Amino acid sequence: MDTTTRTELEAAAFRALLAHLDKRSDVQNIDMMNLTGFCRNCLSRWYMEAAQERGVAMDKDSAREAIYGMPYDDWKAKHQTEADASQKAAFETSFAENVGSKD
Repeated sequence: MDTTTRTELEAAAFRALLAHLDKRSDVQNIDMMNLTGFCRNCLSRWYMEAAQERGVAMDKDSAREAIYGMPYDDWKAKHQTEADASQKAAFETSFAENVGSKD
């Protein structure tokens, strides 16, 4: 497979992931972190870092809007719920195992 095709397939898979996450706004970031070790905020950070590595100016808010499909504060107000004690405990355990993934 040539590089261009590979890049196009990766981009299509990434867009599909974002569309899936958009449909599953009921899934909280803390749940994603607890199960997978990454969340929407991680994706936005990786997106911003990739842009910056290529000389594209991008700040945290712009990257989050690209991932969330709206300003982050709007998404939080619309979809984010307070984490319960068990979610927080699971996160602390997960974070201890995966230091550096916390956003």
